[in-house]
Amino acid sequence: MTWTAPEVELTDEPVLGDERPMLEALLDRHRAMFLRNCAGLTGEQLAAVSAEPSNLSLLGLIRHLGDVERVWFRVRLAGQDVQARYRAQGDRDPEFEDLDPARAETEYVELVAEMAEARAAAATRALDDTFVHERVGDMSVRWLYLHLIEEYAQHNGHADLLRERIDGRTNK
Repeated sequence: MTWTAPEVELTDEPVLGDERPMLEALLDRHRAMFLRNCAGLTGEQLAAVSAEPSNLSLLGLIRHLGDVERVWFRVRLAGQDVQARYRAQGDRDPEFEDLDPARAETEYVELVAEMAEARAAAATRALDDTFVHERVGDMSVRWLYLHLIEEYAQHNGHADLLRERIDGRTNK
């Protein structure tokens, strides 16, 4: 049996209330929107480069976003001793190269696990708590949530286009 990415339901985020639950819910909605763009696709489809000359693919974005979650929440915020799985090397973005469709399920599961790890890393931190970014200095947890929402919003736009090129499905 060929693996396909599972279907994902979107939930509505609160539009009134305290800031923290609103930020968490909006980030989770963007995470789910990305996973929804992958839903029902096989490893081969996820690895497809469908908007040449770009090397963007949904599988590459899965790998990229897994590292974004890992580095921002676990390494920078929580100070965990884990490494990025893919490191940029000059102009190269290894998360978008050497894609193996047979690893799509594993890569997808790793992204979902990183999302859970990120939630756990931030759960005990107040929005005004700070952490140190190696190149920038002090940053707030609030800024981190806003940055990840921005990151997912940007890549959800990419994912929408890639998905439509693969099979015509849109998330309207």
